Amino acid sequence: MKTALVTGGARGIGAEICRALAADGYRVAVNFNRSEAEAAALASETGSVAVRADVSDFAAVSGMFERLGGVSALVCNAAVADYGVFQDAAERWREVFDVNFGGAVNVIRAALPYFLREKHGAIVVVSSVWGLRGASCESIYAASKAAVAGLAKSLAAELAPSGIRVNCVAPGIIGAGMTTDAFGQSDLAELRARVPLGRLGTARDVADAVAFLCSGRAEYITGQVLEVGGGL
Repeated sequence: MKTALVTGGARGIGAEICRALAADGYRVAVNFNRSEAEAAALASETGSVAVRADVSDFAAVSGMFERLGGVSALVCNAAVADYGVFQDAAERWREVFDVNFGGAVNVIRAALPYFLREKHGAIVVVSSVWGLRGASCESIYAASKAAVAGLAKSLAAELAPSGIRVNCVAPGIIGAGMTTDAFGQSDLAELRARVPLGRLGTARDVADAVAFLCSGRAEYITGQVLEVGGGL
């Protein structure tokens, strides 16, 4: 059975990605750092395995791969949000980048020996539409998400000769996880009004896109940034 690792897989979008990949026949490794109870429950639900590692710590990530062995698909989803004016947020830039960008770097770096040995594999990095367009009062978060999109496109070119595909999914305004944690109902209604399709996205919308890019149906797709934003 093929194995897929989803970082930040215990909650929100990550959990739906785990469910979608499990439904596609993967043995899923649900990575978590703090959400142990949620990860254990999800692993029980989907027949997966929960694995703890702080993705910003390369030694911890390497240890996780030693326990797991190789993977056929890797989804770099772990992230932290950051809201506030730049003067305040600038003090937190390293923490945000250590998880959002550094986490993707660490996990891909640790996974590559397994992918290169097999000369095959799929990597999907989760960015954000704000990483493509910028976002007021989310400058550091948006910059970190722009960085992971650039990383995905660059690695796609570098790793294609080895049979490894790298793509990026950029969710729009998703009515789960970070968005609902940060905004009240009136704010969410205002955000919804900005979406041409007239609704907030769901975690499943994003998960379906990720599962497609990990699947054999996307074998000739690499180096792409797929927006899941309802036309935002």
